[in-house]
Amino acid sequence: MSCQHLAEATAVEPRTTEGCPDCVALGEADWVHLRGCLSCGHVGCCDSSPNQHATKHFESTGHPVMRSVEPGEAWRWCFVDEEIG
Repeated sequence: MSCQHLAEATAVEPRTTEGCPDCVALGEADWVHLRGCLSCGHVGCCDSSPNQHATKHFESTGHPVMRSVEPGEAWRWCFVDEEIG
């Protein structure tokens, strides 16, 4: 693995797996998949979702690595290096 962010990411538990809290706060429920931040546990919707809250979380915080919180998925994504791990 060439990405230092992926290599150093810890296993922070997602704050929820029930939905995108940012979409819920907007009164929307049209997210596609959920991603959990490995720095703080924030959960946001994926880039296939209209609001792309996982990417917006990275842009506002600089937290580099998200992981899928979808059942049966275990991959992680580094926004900085654009690398999957």
